[in-house]
Amino acid sequence: MVEAQQHHNSEVAERRWCVVTGGRGFAARHLVQMLLRLDTFCVRIADLAPSIIFDPSEQSGALGQAFQSGRASYVSADIRDKSQVLKACEGAEVVFHMAAPDSSINNHKLHQSVNVQGTVNVIESCVELKVKRLIYTSSPSVVFDGVNGTLNGDESLPYPTKHNDSYSATKADGEALVIKANGVNGLLTCCVRPSGIFGPGDNLFVPSLVNAARAGKSKFIIGDGNNMYDFTYVENVAHAHICAERALASDGPVALKAAGQAYFITNMEPIKIWEIMALILHGLGYERPKIKVPVSIIMPIAHLVEAIYTVLAPYGMKVLQLTPSRVRLLSCNRTFDCSKANDLLGYSPVVPLKEGLTRTIDSYSHLRAELSRRKDGPSKASIYLGSGRVSDILLWRDKRQTLATMLVLWAIYSYFVVSGHTIITAVSKLVVGASILLFLHAISPVKILGYTIKKVPESKFHLSKGMSHKVALLMTSSWNYAVNGLKSLCCGNEWLAYFKVVFSLILLDLLGAFSLQSLFTLVIPFIFVAFYVYENKEEEIDGLVLSIISIPSRLKSDAEGNIDTKTKTKSE
Repeated sequence: MVEAQQHHNSEVAERRWCVVTGGRGFAARHLVQMLLRLDTFCVRIADLAPSIIFDPSEQSGALGQAFQSGRASYVSADIRDKSQVLKACEGAEVVFHMAAPDSSINNHKLHQSVNVQGTVNVIESCVELKVKRLIYTSSPSVVFDGVNGTLNGDESLPYPTKHNDSYSATKADGEALVIKANGVNGLLTCCVRPSGIFGPGDNLFVPSLVNAARAGKSKFIIGDGNNMYDFTYVENVAHAHICAERALASDGPVALKAAGQAYFITNMEPIKIWEIMALILHGLGYERPKIKVPVSIIMPIAHLVEAIYTVLAPYGMKVLQLTPSRVRLLSCNRTFDCSKANDLLGYSPVVPLKEGLTRTIDSYSHLRAELSRRKDGPSKASIYLGSGRVSDILLWRDKRQTLATMLVLWAIYSYFVVSGHTIITAVSKLVVGASILLFLHAISPVKILGYTIKKVPESKFHLSKGMSHKVALLMTSSWNYAVNGLKSLCCGNEWLAYFKVVFSLILLDLLGAFSLQSLFTLVIPFIFVAFYVYENKEEEIDGLVLSIISIPSRLKSDAEGNIDTKTKTKSE
């Protein structure tokens, strides 16, 4: 028995090891499963969590068995810490670098630290430990400037001078570093750019569609709805990584030719983006998108939403889906040529698009429409308000907090608006009153008539470095945004920027027509009532709005039908 165990241990030690960074991510899990099925490598999963937690299917499946046999292991590693990366990559022959933050999070500091500095740490660790091959998971967004779409683009497309968002910019920087590292100390590298990853286990694409459907937003199409997209089923993404590793592991000119390159990876079946969304939504029992909204109308709204989120995020408002970068992505063409990956890596999809969609829809049976009608999830009104503290106040979830907010607003109204004081006078009186109250509170005894008077600690008046940094960053970014807008206008060719400014000024002019008294007596009470009513009469209001919005489409359809009838009559 002891000899058998020793033989098993020596056999495992002699096997080749690979590392998958971000190994508990969506696509990475599928790659790990595929590597274990192929039985070529022992797999070391590196991720942020202190230990691995198996899903029920994983515990009894190939992954659980691999951990029991020693063919798989887990290491807790933050790629921003080089010492942890060195530990994770020790003894590995291949590193699949898939770790990356959520692309929907608009946090440049996070993206820079993970996608750039983290990638530097991975490269340096591979060079120091004499790892043979490094495959980096990149993105087609590295060549997207946020304005111009791409039809059948190939790898000759350059990086733009300005990217759509910080995620794309930092992924491009990381990709360039990986390509530059090719050949250093014998390390062979390449980058794969999978487009529109989807499949079972995804926590972003399909759940976002379902959330939009439950919030009544899936009815709308941004743009004309004809823009083409390339999607990639997640198993094809994993297969592309395997193909890349095999190409780099080949002897002679094949490996040298494949190394130091970037490759677009798709299902090679372009489809209208709104069509694939419709197929998924319809498969889960939701309404297909059908109301077209021009980009010129939705983009200013997206900028307004982004500005509101910037202000209310510290108060619990969650990241919203309607952002300028997402509007651009949903309204342009994004198709790519995979000929290079086919020629140099031997890649071709192993799962067709139709089969991938069927598997995906089947895996999300728990998100089907009939289950959402049980009202066990957040309401549309709550989702619109960010499902945070703002939502709780306006929807009367916490009545004490709602009444306190209304009391504060009433005090502001009575003190600032009705009194007729100027802002300087009102603020001065407010500061004087607060100073008197604070002084009386400070000099009062600790106990009065048996009641303990809790003193206000000095720390309450201290502004933390983190908050100071946030305030300064918000002011600086707002200033830079305004200056960049002025620079674009000075060039004379940024028509979109011009219309944004005009729209903003018109909106400001309309808002300026409201007096403060009208705001406090009409708008604010309306907000407190409207969202509460909408939450309780959601279906009726949605039906009314949809019928109103669809009037132009019905009129246009009727007009076209009359013209066709007249034309047909004349021809007869």
